[in-house]
Amino acid sequence: MAWSCSSSSNKGLVSNLENARIFQNSRVREAMLGVDRKHYCPRNPYQDSPQLIGYNVTISAPHMHAMCLDALADHLKPGSKALDVGSGTGYLTACMAIMVGFSGKAVGVEHVPQLVQQSISNIKADGKEYLLDSKSLIMIEGDGRKGIAEHGPYDAIHVGAAAPTIPQSLIDQLKPGGRLIIPVGNIMQELLQVDKSLDGNIKQKSITSVRYVPLTDLKDQVGN
Repeated sequence: MAWSCSSSSNKGLVSNLENARIFQNSRVREAMLGVDRKHYCPRNPYQDSPQLIGYNVTISAPHMHAMCLDALADHLKPGSKALDVGSGTGYLTACMAIMVGFSGKAVGVEHVPQLVQQSISNIKADGKEYLLDSKSLIMIEGDGRKGIAEHGPYDAIHVGAAAPTIPQSLIDQLKPGGRLIIPVGNIMQELLQVDKSLDGNIKQKSITSVRYVPLTDLKDQVGN
C-alpha cells in the first residue's frame, strides 16, 4: 500500500517505494535519492501523503511523484527536454533535471511567484545550484496551462494539478514520440498517460484514479 511507504529518512522512503513496486526504473531511484525531499517539503517530508506548501497548494505524495517519474522514465533520458507544470517547491523538476542530465533541460513553470523563488532557494539548499548554473534546470513564473513554448518541444511533460480537460498547448508542445502525464477531471479524476506518435497521432490511457488540487489561474487559487 502506498501509505505504508512513509519513513524517517529520504533513503528509507525511496527504498519503501521501490519495495512496494511504486516504481521499477533504477534511474528513478537514483533521482529520488539524489533530491532530498526535506529541502522541498517543510512539513513531514518523508510521510507518503500530500503536504501543504502554502498558497492553497500541496506537494504531491511521494508515491505519486515516483509513479509519474516511472511512467516518464523512458522519456527522461540524457539529452531530453522536460516540462513540469505546477512545479511548486521544485522537487519533481529537480528529479527530472537529474534524469535528463547536463545535455538535457528540465523546465519548471509555476504561477505563484513566491513559490518560484522558494523553489530556487530549495534547489540551492539541496546542493543542486550547479543545475541552475548550467541551465539544465530552469524555474519560470507563468501560466503552466499554456506551457513554455520557447524551450520546447518536450520529450516529457508532467502536470501536477488536475485540469478539466487536457490543455491543447501542452499537446502542441509535446515532441513526436513524447509523453505527457496529467491528472484530468473535477470531482472524479484520472491520471492520464498521453503519447504522441512520431506521425503526430495522440493516444491516451488511464493509469489510476487520483485526487489533485485543480489546475487553475492564480487569482482563483490564491483568492486575490
